[in-house]
Amino acid sequence: MSLVQNLLLKKFTTLFLQDNFIYIINMIYWFTGQPAAGKTTVVKKLITHFGENQTFIIDGDDLRDIFQNKDYSETGRRKNIERAQDLALFLHKKGYTVLVSLVSPYKDQRDSFKNSNDVVEIYVHTTEDRGRNSYHVVDYEPPTENFIDLETTNKTEEESYQEILKKITL
Repeated sequence: MSLVQNLLLKKFTTLFLQDNFIYIINMIYWFTGQPAAGKTTVVKKLITHFGENQTFIIDGDDLRDIFQNKDYSETGRRKNIERAQDLALFLHKKGYTVLVSLVSPYKDQRDSFKNSNDVVEIYVHTTEDRGRNSYHVVDYEPPTENFIDLETTNKTEEESYQEILKKITL
């Protein structure tokens, strides 16, 4: 059984039908991975699919600007992730579909949030050098269970978008 089907069985979500696909809404989709893997690119394309009035994007770069957190130590990163989690949960409880695009390198922090909330974790990664390798997080811990894998190496934005649509639909 797929991750999406498991979540449905738990009755965590609301569904809607569009273009003959069933989509999960009122869910938190947490896109994690190294910088320049394609997280924000895919998220921005998804907002048009879910509908701008029902969907909210939380982007790591924007979050750091809002809270003026330029601390890239483990403590600073964890604080930024906690803020994103709090905001995502608040918006989710208000009925929004929340798309989070955040490196969020610490598996324990992601797993704790994912296991206690309506969260689908999507691991976005690439082997391509996209010019932001100097921003890569050395201690990034990839997910190991209950996640959707999105490999973006040698794929166009549209191909990655279509792949994630297939993985989050029934």
